[in-house]
Amino acid sequence: MERPVIYFDRTGPENTDLTLQASRKRALDLGISNLIVASTHGDTGLKALEIFKNTKIQIIVVGISFSYKSEGWDMSSSVRKELEDQGAKIVISHHVLSDDIIGGVSEQGIPHQHKIIAETFRRFSQGVKVAVEITIMAAEAGVIDTDHEVISIGGTHQGVDTALVVKPSYARNFYDFEIREIIAKPRIPKEK
Repeated sequence: MERPVIYFDRTGPENTDLTLQASRKRALDLGISNLIVASTHGDTGLKALEIFKNTKIQIIVVGISFSYKSEGWDMSSSVRKELEDQGAKIVISHHVLSDDIIGGVSEQGIPHQHKIIAETFRRFSQGVKVAVEITIMAAEAGVIDTDHEVISIGGTHQGVDTALVVKPSYARNFYDFEIREIIAKPRIPKEK
């Protein structure tokens, strides 16, 4: 099977619209019913709702944990309500590939296994790491099941630039997680 992949010249929010539009097309082609999108403040979640309007695809917006609120990385209650009023499901949680107690404390500077996994995904792009992570977070929150493919969308700092078709898993069944297709990603995974 041949499938086109969109490769962006650089990371960043300028790729958001095309990433979401390509994901919409692929979701409809495959009959996928759930789209998971990373959105710290909610703007990308709102954009996804706009682009996926008039489809039966459930938008699941995954935001960063409240531990980052002091750094300004949080979703306001008014934006959260707006997303929910438009039909999105919201998941706010710690990142499964960082931000837990093990991630906060490492023995003698040796990175924990989940840090190695996260850094391996970043070799493809930050968005690949984010897309895998938010899918597991959504599964752990019970808003998706692990029996059906989903499209998961992540990015680098703001907006989105990476979209994957994945077979989800829970964190404790990580070896069951599958990246089945790359819809879009930055060709050069690091910011310039």
